[in-house]
Amino acid sequence: MTIRLGIIGCGDMGESHRSAFAELGDRVRVTATADVDLDRARAAADHFGAELATTDYRDTLDAVDAVLVVTPHDLHAEMGLTALRAGKHVLMEKPMAVSEQECLDLIAESSDRDLVLMTAYPMRFHPLVRTLKNLVDQRLLGDPFHMSIWTEQLTMPAEGHWIRSAKRLGGGQLFSHGCHYVDLLLWFLGRPERGTHMGSRLGTPWMEREGTSDLIMAFESGITGYHFGTWGARASRMGYSIHVHCVGGMLEADLTNGRLYAHHGWDGPAPRGGLAETLLPPADAGELLVQTEADDKHLGGEIVHFVECVETGQRPLTDGPGSLQGLRVIWRLYEAEERGLVADLRGLGLDEDWRGAGRASLPG
Repeated sequence: MTIRLGIIGCGDMGESHRSAFAELGDRVRVTATADVDLDRARAAADHFGAELATTDYRDTLDAVDAVLVVTPHDLHAEMGLTALRAGKHVLMEKPMAVSEQECLDLIAESSDRDLVLMTAYPMRFHPLVRTLKNLVDQRLLGDPFHMSIWTEQLTMPAEGHWIRSAKRLGGGQLFSHGCHYVDLLLWFLGRPERGTHMGSRLGTPWMEREGTSDLIMAFESGITGYHFGTWGARASRMGYSIHVHCVGGMLEADLTNGRLYAHHGWDGPAPRGGLAETLLPPADAGELLVQTEADDKHLGGEIVHFVECVETGQRPLTDGPGSLQGLRVIWRLYEAEERGLVADLRGLGLDEDWRGAGRASLPG
């Protein structure tokens, strides 16, 4: 059976999804496109050979079995619920929605109708990230004790663009982009216990809320997770990278250049470091484990997984409940930051019961 897919939102994110469909052959066919800009909808329809292009996403629903929603965040819930109520499976661009109640409504609707609801977190399907996860789980370099994720980019949307609006975005950089990496930290490290976030508009004055984020989380295992993300980078050394420090060395995923390294522990006395000596070997001294295409979002993996879930009825790896848990972490961090407290994140692991808000509560 060929799945008929509608694309709702044909702007930048819609464009980035296009090449992913090539991997699926005749398993999926784009039959309808929708965008507030009819020319964009028509261009996407021409690209995919879709019969229908429209400015009203509701007009697509009779022509599709599933939809990919790639629109401003504050529209996700309305569009997702409308599609689910019409009996359509939904692949939702991150974040799932901008409030907890909207997320709960989407989860309930998909469950009641036995439909797939999946959040587009492509990093879960990135070949370097998946290999890194396997190597960490296998303890290639021994037990991990710290994981850090760096994302440095310049995102300066035009005046009036919805991304500048905290209300339409659902928050700031952490909510819009950092949700990818909160999800990864939960996936890699397990159940969180407490955390802090510090956000700033310095360097990104066009943002109503933070354009730069630092967050740190302590996990039940004792491992520490850290994420630095900025939309204000005028230059970068880290780019997009993940470091996992282990007792036997460090694993490094250089996502910008498509390389996965194992930096093995020192053989012999370790240098002291300091101005006169170097603590770190050159980057090329690491063992190159995997090479992939550089600076690629690798969206094909998530699209293939969504199609497999529609075909088989299996639960998506990035399903509604798991996505909600990650967003709850961010909301809890935001609340604690505003009150100058450390956030209690207990109960918000991906494997914990999502039906409540977790055990966490901030001190009075």
